[in-house]
Amino acid sequence: MPAEPICVIGDVHGCISQLEHLLAKVPDDHRLVMVGDYIDRGEHSAEVLKLLSARTDITCLMGNHEEMLLRFLKDPKRHGHRWLRYGGLQTLASFGVSGVRPEMSGDDLQDCRNQLQFAMGQPICSWLAALHNRFLTGTVLVTHAGADPSRALDEQSDKALIWGHPDFNKKDRRDGMWVVHGHTIVPKAKAERGRIAIDTGAFATGRLSAVCLDGTEPRFLES
Repeated sequence: MPAEPICVIGDVHGCISQLEHLLAKVPDDHRLVMVGDYIDRGEHSAEVLKLLSARTDITCLMGNHEEMLLRFLKDPKRHGHRWLRYGGLQTLASFGVSGVRPEMSGDDLQDCRNQLQFAMGQPICSWLAALHNRFLTGTVLVTHAGADPSRALDEQSDKALIWGHPDFNKKDRRDGMWVVHGHTIVPKAKAERGRIAIDTGAFATGRLSAVCLDGTEPRFLES
């Protein structure tokens, strides 16, 4: 399957203790890949970003929650309310930005953005903006949310890879590729019909999952 042994970890969502526990289980000879959604919902987004951005040996991909954060940083008045509804409140709190309310006005959102940008620091902001949305090795594609099964891998839209595609779980690919993804919560990590789902809802269940791929049967890990 992959051209090299890899271990792919699912959506962290601010769960730092689960992430640290799972990182200790990753085999030393496996390349580590993260599917995105490091922030929001859980209580420790700041710690997760600081850990991952400092690890140059980890391949980190963009999730839809990172994209929402970047949109908020760029235009808080336009994109702030949506991000706050989907977990941004927890991320702001983890960076020490207080007094945040879901119904804040445009000027308050701008002030909130300025505080967050300062607290995050330019290195983390730049790291987030530079995240890629896919990792390809051998016959394995790793993305955050899946892919359009009717399109070749080099024809995928950013939206399909980061936010998902309506046909992803309905149609099987015909090119023999396996797609490892998070984004959609499953009760237990699983591999079937060309898809490997590894988001087990760590922020709600306490279980962060990963899959190790080395050419043999997929092996699943859990925090």
